[in-house]
Amino acid sequence: MTDGSAPAQRATLKTLLRLATPIVLSRASQTVVGLSDAIMVAHLGASALAATSTGATNAFSLLIFPMGITFIVSSFASQLFGRGDLVSARRYGWYGLVVAGFTQVLCFASIPLFGPAVGLLPYEADVQRLMTAYLGVRIISGGAAIGIEALANYYGGLGRTVPGMVVNLVAMGLNVALNFVLINGAGPLPQLGVVGAALASTISTIVAFLGFFVFFLREGKGLPPPRLSRAELLRMLRFGVPSGFNWFFEFLAFIFFVNVVVAGLGTPAVAALNSVIALNSVSFMPSFGVASAGAVLVGQAIGAGHKDDVGHVVKLSAGTAAVWMTLAGLLYLLIPEVLLIPFARGEGGPEVLRFGVRMLMVSAAWQLFDASATTLAECLRAAGDTLYPLVVRLVIAWVVFVPGAWFTVRHFGGGDIGAMAWLVAYIGLLALVLFVRFRSGKWRTMELIEPH
Repeated sequence: MTDGSAPAQRATLKTLLRLATPIVLSRASQTVVGLSDAIMVAHLGASALAATSTGATNAFSLLIFPMGITFIVSSFASQLFGRGDLVSARRYGWYGLVVAGFTQVLCFASIPLFGPAVGLLPYEADVQRLMTAYLGVRIISGGAAIGIEALANYYGGLGRTVPGMVVNLVAMGLNVALNFVLINGAGPLPQLGVVGAALASTISTIVAFLGFFVFFLREGKGLPPPRLSRAELLRMLRFGVPSGFNWFFEFLAFIFFVNVVVAGLGTPAVAALNSVIALNSVSFMPSFGVASAGAVLVGQAIGAGHKDDVGHVVKLSAGTAAVWMTLAGLLYLLIPEVLLIPFARGEGGPEVLRFGVRMLMVSAAWQLFDASATTLAECLRAAGDTLYPLVVRLVIAWVVFVPGAWFTVRHFGGGDIGAMAWLVAYIGLLALVLFVRFRSGKWRTMELIEPH
């Protein structure tokens, strides 16, 4: 069934920012959740900060694969929207929810494995104990988190980025309020510390997803029941699984970097790195929001048969993201101590600040690379080009970045500066390779949705 009432949107700066602003606010609200967890447990000491911030990162690593799969929902929805087939686009929202359901089953199955897995990592005993407790609670909301991503990508593909923003802002507000109550205790509620931070995130995520799901169902009233197809689901997975592995293997390399390479430098260095990453996520998430908005416009242009417009969209998106990232990098160079003060409290705070200032200043070097790599990766994904980026990420991450960082830090005494330099090299090389891929024009031959 086709509805020709949904024309693709023209790619202008105004259109890009209109689409991107809700995505930016949505991603920024997700950042605030992790940031508030870290800041609100910082007064409990370096061990609590390291366990919470690294635990949140490890929990995210378990969800990054299904999350990457749901990103392809936006690609299908945007191309079908550009074609005018809104009924088919809605089915991909349901396919994203199927992925969320499988994710929840796997999350419950993984809980008994957290203790033995964390015990293998080179953390102090107190950090291991706190991190295991954090993960066991935080992962309960894994399926809900993926459900939010699936529906947000569905609506984003239609050019409706506000619903995802509202849901994530609600989750953020609820998380911050529950953090205050559960971490420190209030009235009859005891002080739960690190576990309280995990419980706050879990409750807020589940409540936000349920609200989003009800909204999705209500919008479907009056429509015939969705005629889900195994062939369509498999087609989505054909393109979505490489997208998921794209994110998973890159993030796995980062997890190895944090938990093995940097962990050998001590708890203050780990806490400092995670504080720096939390701050960088403030710059990355808006950039990712702009790139995601660009990907929506790319998908709509391709669906409408206007592939010649894609180059303009990519330039517009990359330039807009680069302006933001440049400003962020300047702040990292000019006022690193000010930005890191909220994290450098409690026991071990001065050491966290000492490591963090150096790391944050080095991170300024990758901001422009990150803007380019993120934009190119998102736009290639919107065109259905997901396998090639997976291969190059695997090679760069595991053949270049991981061995280079390991030997530099653990064998040649490169310390925290050497570790951060390898992050800069990795992101810069990735941006270069994705640029070459886009210029090759191979994405023009991709067929994500079935032809008429």
